[in-house]
Amino acid sequence: MAELTGLADDRALLGRTSTAERVADILRSRVAEGYFLPGTRLSEDSIGGALGVSRNTLREAFRLLTHERLLVHELNRGVFVRVLTVEDVEDIYRTRTLVECAVVRGLGEPPYALDDLAHAVGEGQRAAREGDWKAVGTANIHFHRELVALAGSSRTDEVMRSVFAELRLAFHVVDDPRRLHEPYLTRNREILETLRAGDRDGAEHLLAVYLGDSLERVVEVYARRVADGAQGID
Repeated sequence: MAELTGLADDRALLGRTSTAERVADILRSRVAEGYFLPGTRLSEDSIGGALGVSRNTLREAFRLLTHERLLVHELNRGVFVRVLTVEDVEDIYRTRTLVECAVVRGLGEPPYALDDLAHAVGEGQRAAREGDWKAVGTANIHFHRELVALAGSSRTDEVMRSVFAELRLAFHVVDDPRRLHEPYLTRNREILETLRAGDRDGAEHLLAVYLGDSLERVVEVYARRVADGAQGID
């Protein structure tokens, strides 16, 4: 399976104290990075062999990710990467707006620690120059993950890791990733520069408008693709 490429390299991350939670962390990251597509069946034998973990450990990791709505268990068929509904996408953006805007609003007095945010901006620009629009989408997720990390809250980071992984599932359905992601390269830099200037209120406004526009664009495309898929089934 192509999506298993490099997964064995993650085996070292498990160390000697392998746990279902750490396996789930790896698989969640793989979903967020775009290695497992929506609707993909996850093979216990292949993934367990690549990571060197027991079937019971892997099943517990699957259970955790099912609880996070990243995977779904289908009776007598196995475990699959979840295909989101339009309502799921709308809820993801509601959560993002609540959390991300609150993080910016609560930053306190400047200067802010923006090196990781700047790195994510640069990552997206490099990917765009190379014409790798999937990587641009990944860099965009990295940008928002680092934005949330400015809160310095491990609990918030944990909640949003799952949200961003779900967001990647929505991105996979978009048939023109360049059209989706390219406008946000400039907008990410605008938010970064506004925070560098110490304008927290201005950055929050830019972010709120950004997320509203992104929701409208993603839902429009996603709804059309979901409808096309349903017609194909008929």
